[in-house]
Amino acid sequence: MRLRTIRPEFVEFVPEVLAPGVLYISIPFATATHSCACGCAEKVVTPIRPTDWSVIWDGETVSLDPSIGNWSFPCQSHYWIRRNRLVWAGRWSREDIEAGREKDRSIKLRYFRGRGRKREPSPVQNRAADRRLSDSSLIDARRPRERWDRPPEDSPP
Repeated sequence: MRLRTIRPEFVEFVPEVLAPGVLYISIPFATATHSCACGCAEKVVTPIRPTDWSVIWDGETVSLDPSIGNWSFPCQSHYWIRRNRLVWAGRWSREDIEAGREKDRSIKLRYFRGRGRKREPSPVQNRAADRRLSDSSLIDARRPRERWDRPPEDSPP
């Protein structure tokens, strides 16, 4: 049965048995883990890193970005987690999946190539906040958005 909502649970360690409808968020291990929302019970692990997923916690609800495409699972489910709601998306073609994987590889390559360079701080940059955001890997507002990074236009927020 496809889920419509998911609730966050902040944990240090992800339990061995995952409860359906729970997104286990481990800040120490920078991961968000849940049982596939389609109901197939596959374990979905989303690393929280600038080149992978980001988590937004507003004090009540959680959102995960970009979408979750379970292309390696038989279900091939595809959805976003937005404010504790699951926004379902259509399946991707084999070509779309390969293009998405290539995009991910390209983002990682650009990111890690640039890590060795020293950045010149902007005069108005809040270095402490920048360090907190990049170190925790919770938010990366610098990442470009493309069609597969957003829910469909007609979906609820």
